[in-house]
Amino acid sequence: MYKVLAKEMLNPTVVRLTIEAPDVARSAQPGQFVILRVDENGERVPLTVADYDAKTGSVSIIFQIVGTETELLSRKEAGDYILDFVGPLGRPSNTEGIKKVAVVGGGVGGAIAYPVAKKLHQQGAEVHIIAGFRSADLVILEKEFAEISSIFRLMTDDGTAGEKGLVTDALAALIEEGHQYDEVIAIGPIVMMKFVSLLTKKHGIKTTVSMNPIMVDGTGMCGGCRLTVGGETKFACVDGPEFDGHLVDFDGLMKRNSMYRKVEQEHLCNLMEEGK
Repeated sequence: MYKVLAKEMLNPTVVRLTIEAPDVARSAQPGQFVILRVDENGERVPLTVADYDAKTGSVSIIFQIVGTETELLSRKEAGDYILDFVGPLGRPSNTEGIKKVAVVGGGVGGAIAYPVAKKLHQQGAEVHIIAGFRSADLVILEKEFAEISSIFRLMTDDGTAGEKGLVTDALAALIEEGHQYDEVIAIGPIVMMKFVSLLTKKHGIKTTVSMNPIMVDGTGMCGGCRLTVGGETKFACVDGPEFDGHLVDFDGLMKRNSMYRKVEQEHLCNLMEEGK
């Protein structure tokens, strides 16, 4: 059993929990994830390590309430317990040799982007952060991003916070201003990572994307996080979750995900027609 040390609602549907997990905290690195279960009847849920403290033995996770398991997890309060908290899993982010970096986070993907940006800042790299959200009420980690970046651009689709526009607008502007990045790290919705990668490819900038958003069971057995990278089949949870953004077949990935959603919708419609 793992104790919940703290809980914070970052916005109406996104929660940060701090869990007492000293073994995980001692080994965790940015880019890695854990698999948890709320109780013995719960599903396995892979979630990125959002922060960790080896001294206190604590690990933070940030998640959006999107289904039964995350709904149950969101009901946990400080002092409650969850059954399983296994990790760290996946390959850590490679931060070696990076002197100047642009970290681009979209939506809840910002929670995944934060730990690698924090580590790069601690290593002395110049960190520029672009965080994008649909509107002001969905913004998370604004203060945390500002503290670890020398340039921070907050973007919203409707302009209710920061600047109105897309993360690619802000990244293109920074590149045009003459900033030369060793690497761009993009984490968020698949379509966002696609267009960031297309932009950076035109400028010849190395780009890393995180495929955490497509993971399902976190072991590779379900096949849900299968993707094509440089013509080869990879699994986000086993081979990643980070990959070269210029080699990922985003179009094929989005087509397959669209097919999954269509099948799921048809299944739900059939259940409703059967009165289940």
